[in-house]
Amino acid sequence: MTARRRRPWPALLAAAGMSLLLLLYVVVAGRGGVALIATGEPIAVGLGAAVLVLPALGLWLLAREWWFAVEVQRMADELAATGGLPVDDLPRRPSGRIDRAAADAAFPAARAAVEAAPEDWGAWYRLAFAYDAARDRRRARAALRTAARLRRAERRAGRRAGRAAG
Repeated sequence: MTARRRRPWPALLAAAGMSLLLLLYVVVAGRGGVALIATGEPIAVGLGAAVLVLPALGLWLLAREWWFAVEVQRMADELAATGGLPVDDLPRRPSGRIDRAAADAAFPAARAAVEAAPEDWGAWYRLAFAYDAARDRRRARAALRTAARLRRAERRAGRRAGRAAG
C-alpha cells in the first residue's frame, strides 16, 4: 500500500481561519480601546492604551508567523529544486503518525549533518524535520528559524559579493 501524499490545504485553511479570527479580535479590541481613550477620563485613557497594546501585539505576532511560513516555503522550494528536500519515508503507525522508534533512529544522521556543516541552512532545515518527526516541535521551530537566519545571511553575502564584483 502506498502512502497518500498529504495536502496542505486543510492546514492552510485552518491557519487562514485563525488569522481571520485574530483580525476580528483586533478590530473589536481596538474599537474598545479607542472608545475608552475617547472618554478623556485618566483611568479610562490608561485602560484604553493598555487594551490597544494587545491588538498591536497580536498583529505583530500574526505578521511574524505568516512571514515565517512564507520563509519556510521558500526554503522548501529551493531545496526541492536542488534535490535537498528531506524525504518523508519513515514508517507510520496505522493512525498516520510517524513511528517514534524509526524517527529516533533517523535523527542522529540529521544532527551529524548540522555538526559537520553548522552554517549550512539546508542541514538545519532537514534537522528541523527530524525534530518534527521525533515530535519535538519546539526544537523543530528553533532549527527552522536558524535555517531561515542562515539563508538570509547567505543571500545577503551573495548580494554584497555581486555588488563588489560589479
